[in-house]
Amino acid sequence: MSAPENAAAPEPAAAAAAPATAVRVAGVNKVFETRGGLVHALEGIDLEIAAGEFVSLIGPSGCGKSTLMRLIADLDAPSAGTITVFGKTPTQARLDQEYGIAFQQAGLLPWRTVAANVALPLELHGVASAPRKAKVEELLDMVGLADFADRYPDQLSGGMQQRVAIARSLAEQPRLLLMDEPFGALDEMTREKMQSDLVRISAETGAAVVFVTHSIPEAVFLSDRVVVMSPRPGRIREIVPMRLGASNAATTDAAARAARTDGLREDRSFFEMVTAVREALHGAPVAAGARGVETR
Repeated sequence: MSAPENAAAPEPAAAAAAPATAVRVAGVNKVFETRGGLVHALEGIDLEIAAGEFVSLIGPSGCGKSTLMRLIADLDAPSAGTITVFGKTPTQARLDQEYGIAFQQAGLLPWRTVAANVALPLELHGVASAPRKAKVEELLDMVGLADFADRYPDQLSGGMQQRVAIARSLAEQPRLLLMDEPFGALDEMTREKMQSDLVRISAETGAAVVFVTHSIPEAVFLSDRVVVMSPRPGRIREIVPMRLGASNAATTDAAARAARTDGLREDRSFFEMVTAVREALHGAPVAAGARGVETR
């Protein structure tokens, strides 16, 4: 039987739709007033991060990468330009609990147990006891600390404390995770273990991640794209998509990222990407107003 004359045309498959934008930064400048005069921290920043994408910010000390993260997190405001988080202002995104934050220092409350530290955001937002307890158990299992729920922070190693901080940042199921050098104070072996854990956790949660680091290998191992910034005033020098593994193809697919294992660190593609990011970092000075160029 033929279709009715007025029948609506079939809609395109959802799978064909472009991924939602988690973060959009447009024409952002940041100027600080100091006793010594004006400090131009960021200039002409344009950046889009897709939902579920893992993006690292890397650059020399003082280039403004942590400042950019603070602007996204609504901990400061840009001097010019706009930032949206899932189509909202950073302030509204914060109020809607769209993101979680983890810093270099775990920032755990020493008088609260591991479970109580993770539960804190849920308590503050009035989540009832039973669902709160279930969520904390789920998160501690995710970060491999289910057996340490009743311990106190001073009974944990540095790496374990950071895992608690990550669990706490995920307590309200944010769609965006902001991480400012969370592994910077850890020894190399613990740091690599935490990187592998984070790859798995980001894939399991589906959250987009903006990750600040000084480590090129860390940025390469974790990321879908690495944003390379210039010395102050911070500009985007280049955006390097990570082409890793046998396929040697750039991807923002969480499942493909989750397949990364420690063996990847010995793969030729890994060393090639480390070299690509290093060359971008040490490239020619960026001209005023220059934009980051995504290499394909």
